[in-house]
Amino acid sequence: MTMDERKEELRERKAEARKGGGEERIARQHEKGKMTARERVEYFLDDGTFNEFDMLREHRSTNFDMDEQKVPGDGVVTGYGDVDGRTVFVFAHDFTVFGGSLGEVFAEKVCKVMDRALETGAPVIGLNDSAGARIQEGIDSLAGYADIFHRNQKASGVVPQISAIMGPCAGGAVYSPAITDFIFMVEETSHMMITGPDVIETVTGEEVTFEELGGAGVHTSESGVADFASIDEEAALDDIRRLLSYLPQNNVEDPPRVEPWDDPDRDADVSGVVPDQPQKPYDIVDVIEGTVDEGSFFEVAEAFARNLVTGFARLDGRPVGVVANQPRFNAGTLDIDSSQKGARFVRFCDAFNIPIVTLVDVPGFMPGKDQEHGGIIKHGAKLLYAFSEATVPLLTVITRKAYGGAYDVMASKHLEADVNYAWPTAEIAVMGPQGAVNVLYRDELADADDVEARRQQLIDEYRDAFANPYTAAERGFVDDVIEPEETRRRLIADLEMLGSKRTDGPDRKHGNIPL
Repeated sequence: MTMDERKEELRERKAEARKGGGEERIARQHEKGKMTARERVEYFLDDGTFNEFDMLREHRSTNFDMDEQKVPGDGVVTGYGDVDGRTVFVFAHDFTVFGGSLGEVFAEKVCKVMDRALETGAPVIGLNDSAGARIQEGIDSLAGYADIFHRNQKASGVVPQISAIMGPCAGGAVYSPAITDFIFMVEETSHMMITGPDVIETVTGEEVTFEELGGAGVHTSESGVADFASIDEEAALDDIRRLLSYLPQNNVEDPPRVEPWDDPDRDADVSGVVPDQPQKPYDIVDVIEGTVDEGSFFEVAEAFARNLVTGFARLDGRPVGVVANQPRFNAGTLDIDSSQKGARFVRFCDAFNIPIVTLVDVPGFMPGKDQEHGGIIKHGAKLLYAFSEATVPLLTVITRKAYGGAYDVMASKHLEADVNYAWPTAEIAVMGPQGAVNVLYRDELADADDVEARRQQLIDEYRDAFANPYTAAERGFVDDVIEPEETRRRLIADLEMLGSKRTDGPDRKHGNIPL
């Protein structure tokens, strides 16, 4: 065979691999509003940067006539390329080949990409569209999943791991994404579940649709499994690119600072956001967006535990993580879901050297039987633990309420936050004025001629004497009481100052966070 003939053979083999499961199955993907695995990779990466691994690999199984059903690539596209000029590793399930099911060779290809990402210190992005384990390969499929799970664990906190759910993902196909840092889903076409509706109906008699069981809406608002729900695949891939722009390549790099476009010396655009009435709600996102670089706030897990806001932003071009109580929902109280949401986000930022700005307006932990029986003590402690163990720069601003134990939890000075500010509207106390008055003056109120008038008088006196920022400032628990408009300038200056922060913790294998 001549060299020209060998080249022609190579071209034919690669052309066959690019066809995946064939034109008919590709057409079916498109009819569902879904791209193919290769189309997703090509859309996601910078043009012309994709370098593929193992394009010609095929499975080795002979079970159930599988030796007669071989497709080059074996149902997964793997390799590396660039996003905004920075290297990322990617794997994309090909649903047109055996329904994207995972077999031995499929798993080996994914593991190879993950190993290279870990060795070179670059993010891993998984584009998932899989029916789960390849039943025909039996135990080899289960072993392949376990190999991937173990690599997810090894890469956790070392390189960013991001998952996109681009179709039905069931069984083992959902556990690898569950270990990664962020999960994106696509409305209507992506689903995550351990067992499908048919199995559930057989076992429990319950009838449920795919969307009700594991759709994007369910997992971004109720279970908290996923962080983002996008209207289509292109939007999901665009958002992953945006997320990467805030993140370092790995845990020993600083997050990427960009050329600033917003004036670092301007006033924070927050005048009048916090109402004069202590009980009146407001939108903490207005405070965030008025303080950070214009247009830079990128909210994470927006639809889940809405009483706590988390997301990324920039201050003078520097990426920061933002954690903020949201008075619009449940008055910004901390509950089970918000504590878990906040703790996971704080730990991610800490793992990848991203400073954290915390905005505090919290009246306490959510009371109630359901919360107590659900373990609010344990789950609330997760957020406490996460802030307490964080070694990145911690900058905290109390905008209004900071009551009780929730004051301690929200990156207080006592957890070794680096900089703590309070606005003049801040109320820092063991409990709110009304609750305190009811406890402290119970007997006096019982004998008062006009109970409500006397109660209001005592509440006003308590607020003036105790529920203000000045007692905390006198004791050094806040570094300064600042005007709201100063917030942006002060945070930018503090980030510059804390750029060389170094901490040496105790020598230990790891702590034991109350999971």
